[in-house]
Amino acid sequence: MSSLPRSEHPRPQHRRENWLCLNGAWEFAFDDAEIGLAEEWFDGRGFPLTINVPFPYQAPASGLADTSVHEVVWYARTLTFDETWKGQDLLMHFGAVDYACALYVNGQYVGGNRGGHVPFSFDIAPYLHEGENRIALRVEDRQDPTQPRGKQAASGIPHGIDYTCTTGIWQTVWVEPVPQVRIETFRFTPVPEEGGVEIRVVLHGPANGWEIEAEVFDGTESVATIRRPSNSAAGRIYLRIPNLKTWSPESPHLYDVKLRLIQKGEVLDEVISYVGMRSVELIDGKFLLNGEETYMKMALDQGYWPEGLLAAPSDEALRSDVLLAKSMGFNGVRKHQKVEDPRFLYWCDVLGLMVWGEMANARAWSPEAEDAFLSEWSRAVQRDYNSPCVVAWVPLNESWGVPLINKGHVGQYAFVERAVRTTRLFDYYRPVIDNDGWDHTDVTDICTIHDYTATGDEIRERYAETANGGPLPKQTWWDGGMTFVEGSHYHGQPVMLTEIGGFLIKPFWLPKDQWDVLYATYGSVDDTDELLAKIEDLMGAIASLPFISGFCYTQLTDVEQEINGLTTYDRKPKVPIERMKQINDSLRVKTTVEPSEFS
Repeated sequence: MSSLPRSEHPRPQHRRENWLCLNGAWEFAFDDAEIGLAEEWFDGRGFPLTINVPFPYQAPASGLADTSVHEVVWYARTLTFDETWKGQDLLMHFGAVDYACALYVNGQYVGGNRGGHVPFSFDIAPYLHEGENRIALRVEDRQDPTQPRGKQAASGIPHGIDYTCTTGIWQTVWVEPVPQVRIETFRFTPVPEEGGVEIRVVLHGPANGWEIEAEVFDGTESVATIRRPSNSAAGRIYLRIPNLKTWSPESPHLYDVKLRLIQKGEVLDEVISYVGMRSVELIDGKFLLNGEETYMKMALDQGYWPEGLLAAPSDEALRSDVLLAKSMGFNGVRKHQKVEDPRFLYWCDVLGLMVWGEMANARAWSPEAEDAFLSEWSRAVQRDYNSPCVVAWVPLNESWGVPLINKGHVGQYAFVERAVRTTRLFDYYRPVIDNDGWDHTDVTDICTIHDYTATGDEIRERYAETANGGPLPKQTWWDGGMTFVEGSHYHGQPVMLTEIGGFLIKPFWLPKDQWDVLYATYGSVDDTDELLAKIEDLMGAIASLPFISGFCYTQLTDVEQEINGLTTYDRKPKVPIERMKQINDSLRVKTTVEPSEFS
């Protein structure tokens, strides 16, 4: 466990001491007639409404709680110039803005971004003057099924497994004064089998003429330091750590790292980060963490809250969800159809919870949709590369956005392969699941199957031939979903059932047209005792199958009308936490967190 001070920095793995949070009250306006550009709303004028950033206007925490569809919105606020910013660049950071936006400072266009789940920043120093400055942001969020949207209803109306939309700013906004020559980004690649870490540092500035220093801390003790000349745009450092301690869910050890850019003995820039030393391998159909076979026991975690929708109501809420999953005995979560706030990954790193990182998918295919997806997904992989908790990548889920892949659509098949290839270009050492659930191609690293079979006996029967050394079933539980699409084959990868369970407790409070959809997908039970019995029966049956390397239970919490969680939407447990932990602990590998915080 690291002990260097850490505030609630919105980018926990890339921290400088001086930064200013811009969350809170912003001026706000709907632009349903789309007249804002023609009327130059970016000129610094005020807007009639007030919104609480970073919550989307649809969320109660925003102060507006307007769930109707508004495809264009505007934000504005005043930023007072700080004299200490003189002579420096001033980066304005946005954690995430859904979906496309343009930034203006004092009426001048600064830049734009496309992609609702990934961060971006602009140097606004050239646009500022002393005193008060006006910031304006225009956002477009179309009800477009080809837009990467995850579980946001394309119709704008929540139904079935689709939820209320999130429009605009939904992660922290902040400004950061930085040196004009600085550390731009860096990558940590743990090599625990060799006792060290490879560090690649990319500079904002000329490629040479500087030195890069990396210092590693175990707690408050400095345990390793190295300094190297920077002679390329991406300097490479290999740093050996004595008496190396690995990261795992049972022992989530982290080392703090300070990176310094130095010229003639003067520190020009210093960034504070951390690294967890762990390896991920797939060998002989098994998932290995730090060289040891690890049975994945995951919960499906969609990251929605009643107060904020996609935006967590607080940092403590993110931490609490991590502890909730661990207290139930899960060793990981599949973060479903959402690139989660970096603060969530921070708490998974600190507390010890493995994560499968997943992209928000479109619901329809087009060449333009491919470009939008790959551009955003590649940035998400780069953002989270350094988090030790992330152990796998999932670009696509259940053929969303590629509905004809198992009907011979060669373009959609090629797109799935491109998504995997793109992922590997940015991260070659984590496994990639091409299309989680069904319709796999030849390039997937793990064969994942979604199976909502309701009983242990039915599960054993469905996979009896496979358990006795035969092939995997060609057809999945879902009608029309093939384990591998025509022409692709199983190549000995680990096999996991990555959506199971999903049981609903009666009575249903939903309107009949809503719960019919869910009941057709998930089984139902009469009370908590029956729910626990079904979970124990199902999980026990799955763990008894020798070829299965893990599972993912659907789901950790209810979300709006999808009421199949282990807790309600507001995180009230439906089952005794300690009982869920006992069930999970009985399955191959045990976890160590006690359930007292949630029992």
